[in-house]
Amino acid sequence: MRSASAQTWRPSGPMRILVNAAPGGTTDIMARILAGHLQQRWGTTVVVENKGGGGGTIATAEIARAAPDMLNLLSTNIGPSSIAYSLFRNLPYRPESFQPVSNMIRGPNVLVVHPSVPANSVADLVGLLRRDPGKLTYGTAGVGQSPHLSAAWFLQLVNAQAVPSHYRGSAPAMLDLLGGNIQFMFDNLSTAMPHVRSGRVRALAVTSAERNPALPDLPAMRETMPELAEYEVNTWFGIMAPAGVPADALRTVNLEIKALLEMPATIARFAEMGGVPAYGTPDQFAAFIRGEIEKWGAVVRREGVQLDVT
Repeated sequence: MRSASAQTWRPSGPMRILVNAAPGGTTDIMARILAGHLQQRWGTTVVVENKGGGGGTIATAEIARAAPDMLNLLSTNIGPSSIAYSLFRNLPYRPESFQPVSNMIRGPNVLVVHPSVPANSVADLVGLLRRDPGKLTYGTAGVGQSPHLSAAWFLQLVNAQAVPSHYRGSAPAMLDLLGGNIQFMFDNLSTAMPHVRSGRVRALAVTSAERNPALPDLPAMRETMPELAEYEVNTWFGIMAPAGVPADALRTVNLEIKALLEMPATIARFAEMGGVPAYGTPDQFAAFIRGEIEKWGAVVRREGVQLDVT
C-alpha cells in the first residue's frame, strides 16, 4: 500500500468505469469492487456504468474514443479485448486504441445445465445432443464472448449441434437458464458458483485444464471424453484505459489495483467465486493480451466464424 500512497496523481474530477457487459456478471463485479476501493482511497466519486451489446464491443469502442485523462476506464474481459479482433470484420477499435492497466481476476468457465435436463455428466449431455440435433438451446453472454466460444468449440469437438441464444451478458442468460427457458450454458465459474452451490443449476465440468479448488469433485472438461482431450478455456477480467494516458496516472491506478488484489478480503472473495487475483504491470498485461489475441484468433479461424458488429 505504501507504493500506491506515494504516487502524486489524483483524479481531477469524478471517475467512470464503463462495463462492457450487463450487471451481475464478473466484468461488472470487478468494476464495482474497484470503484469502491478507489472511492475509499481518494474520496472521489467513481461511477460504474453498464453498456452491453455487440459482444461487449460497443462500450469498448466508447472508451477507445474517450479522453486519455484516466477518468474513463473500461472493465473488460476476454471477449471484446481478445476474441473480438478475429471474430468481427468491422471492429471500430484496435489493440493500440487502449492502454492496458492491469488484469484483476482469472478462472475457468463451467458447463451448467437446468435440473430438468436428464444429464449428470458431460457424456450424458453429448448423448442427448447427438440423439436430437438442434433440439437443445444454450445461452451465451454475447456473441464472441468466451462462454459462446466455449460452447462452440465443445460442440465442434464432440460433433454435436445445439441452438445458441445470445444475451447482453451472463446474468440475463443465467436468469433464463434458471427459469428453464434454455437448457445449458457455459458461464464464468465466478458468477455461476452461487447457483451451483444452491442446486439451482447442475454443474457438469470446468473448462480449465485442471479441476478447480472451489469444486474439487467437479471434473475438467478434458477428463470427461476422449474427444475433449485438448479442451481448455480460462477467462480473465481486467481494466483498460484509452491510449495515451499520463504515465503517473497509469502507474497510480495500477498500484491501487495491486493493493486491492493483495488484500486478504479480496483474495477470499475471489476464492469463493472460483477465481484467483491476476495482477500485472501495464507491460505484463499488454503482453498477456497480445498472447490471448493470437490464441483466440487461431480458435476463431478453425471455427470459420466471422461476424459484423451491429
